[in-house]
Amino acid sequence: MTIHKAAAIGGGVIGAGWVARLVLNGIDVSIYDPDPEASRKVGEVMKGARRAYKKMLPTGLPKEGRISYAKTIAEAVGGADFIQESVPERLDVKHKVLAEIDAHAPKDALVGSSTSGIKPTDMQPAMKRPERLVVGHPFNPVYLLPLVEIVGGEKTSKKFIERAREAYASIGMKPVVIRKEIEAFVGDRLLEAAWREALWLVKDGITTVEELDDIMRYSFGLRWAQMGMFQVYRIAGGEAGMRHFMAQFGPALKWPWTKLMDVPEFNDELVDLIAKQSDEQAGDLSIRDLEKIRDDNLVAIMDVLSRTNKGKGWGAGALHKDYVKQLSRLAAKGSNAKAEPTKTATPGKPKKKQKV
Repeated sequence: MTIHKAAAIGGGVIGAGWVARLVLNGIDVSIYDPDPEASRKVGEVMKGARRAYKKMLPTGLPKEGRISYAKTIAEAVGGADFIQESVPERLDVKHKVLAEIDAHAPKDALVGSSTSGIKPTDMQPAMKRPERLVVGHPFNPVYLLPLVEIVGGEKTSKKFIERAREAYASIGMKPVVIRKEIEAFVGDRLLEAAWREALWLVKDGITTVEELDDIMRYSFGLRWAQMGMFQVYRIAGGEAGMRHFMAQFGPALKWPWTKLMDVPEFNDELVDLIAKQSDEQAGDLSIRDLEKIRDDNLVAIMDVLSRTNKGKGWGAGALHKDYVKQLSRLAAKGSNAKAEPTKTATPGKPKKKQKV
């Protein structure tokens, strides 16, 4: 599926990130967000995204798609073939918004939800055409991080799962279809586990916010940036690989190390402790300053990864390499160019043909 016109319902951090990725791929986007500050907030995200993309492609970016602001959901989704909903995480709000999208969008339009935890089956009762709803869960910043988790509900058709895969791939993303529907999907469930343990470690005075972040970014965070958990542990098993690692460290799973099934009381005292330490960690750096540092680091990491593996790239770097080439082609084609699917493959494995 090639996206010709998109609609973004919700222009917060995630919604604006979707707008930036789409627009910088030359796709027109109509936005609906009742927030009177929506235009300014989207503009700030666009400014950061343009800055990051210029670092990715210093020779010149594609002509941007047009951004327009609609007064109603009906106006925003009219004529759109791709719609991304990014409204607050409340099921009643999702139902209301999805019902309006469903009533006014073209009948074959793909509808993706950016929800970070609600199952699509729970959202589908609001729609007369539930077969076209998928969860398209991204990670912030959406315009740079390529992963999108695709989750279908009980009434989602295989046709729209495949269309979603093609649509997200066409704007340089790495779609992963989650095999079974589950709350919070995969990425956020892993993050939630780490977040719970981190809160305990800070609350109990074992470490501080800054020290914990340093422990992550100076060690396994660097490993995770280019290899996932299982591949890292396979190497840790030595020549015998994963079986040896499992045999050696498997018994530790029974030790009472973590508090994953418990959570510290979420009260003002805990919030003040975390917020105070976070303020001290940030120092004079504003949120915008931190966003720039984050984006610069992400572009640099992906650029380095794009040059490894004998020049073929590795992991997110392999996809980044292809995405930069795609943006270069769009820039060369000129104002009428639209994004086409990016062909990617897992390093070390033969490329497979995309299903049509």
